[in-house]
Amino acid sequence: MGEILGILLDPLRYAFMVRGLIAAVVAGGLCALVGTYVVLRGMAFFGDALAHSILPGLALGYLLSGGSRAHLFWWGLGTALLAALVIGALSRGGRLKEDTAIGILFAGAMALGVVLISTSRSYAVDLTHLLFGDVLGVGEGDLIRLAIFAALVVALIFFFYKEFLVVSFDPVLAVTLRLPAAFFDHLLRVLIAVTVVVALQTVGVALMVAMLVTPAATAYLMTRRLPAMMALAVLLAVLSAVVGLYASYYAGVASGAAIVLTATALFLIVRLAHNGRGASG
Repeated sequence: MGEILGILLDPLRYAFMVRGLIAAVVAGGLCALVGTYVVLRGMAFFGDALAHSILPGLALGYLLSGGSRAHLFWWGLGTALLAALVIGALSRGGRLKEDTAIGILFAGAMALGVVLISTSRSYAVDLTHLLFGDVLGVGEGDLIRLAIFAALVVALIFFFYKEFLVVSFDPVLAVTLRLPAAFFDHLLRVLIAVTVVVALQTVGVALMVAMLVTPAATAYLMTRRLPAMMALAVLLAVLSAVVGLYASYYAGVASGAAIVLTATALFLIVRLAHNGRGASG
């Protein structure tokens, strides 16, 4: 018992581990909550495109600030919001399907990001943490910012829960109730964009889509009701964050990758144990 307690408490002697644990739990839970809509509405490609579309904004912000990382969050947030709105604009009116608009923006943004990254060798090294995450580098200011934006996203999701539910599952009813479906579609894209940016430091651009999709997909296999799916997804994401961070500490591996691998392992266990089940509100 004493050994187990020691294993649990030893990493917490370090302030960076405590901050990293809090950040991973909050960011993971937020990704899982928003990820329920990503899974149910088939928006995984959208989330992946948003994560990669941030790259040119981060690169431009880094270059213009002379190598400072202080304002990269705001550059990433602005880029993600712009990308989300551009995708909506390109696909509006039905002339261009959303997945086509996403593919165009994804490819263009990635290409621009690579061009900017290639302009400086030191730049490529400095921003490696953005690709694969640096949760152990989270500072107190980062935690406060994460908490504020996470609280804002959660509040909007629960405040507009019924509207998101109707728009997502019954578009005909949404028209009957005269709900502004386009507005809520855009709002959901904005919430996904904010979530991607605030969780970026936890798992990085390369692994972001996994935290949006995997816990929610695991919960999707376990329940038929949306509220239960949300609760389970958050619980699984928090468990993945804690187990993954401890595993990275003792195994000496990348924290973001360890968190994602834990979430993936939980999905495989549940998938083997359960037949696929749907979710409803």
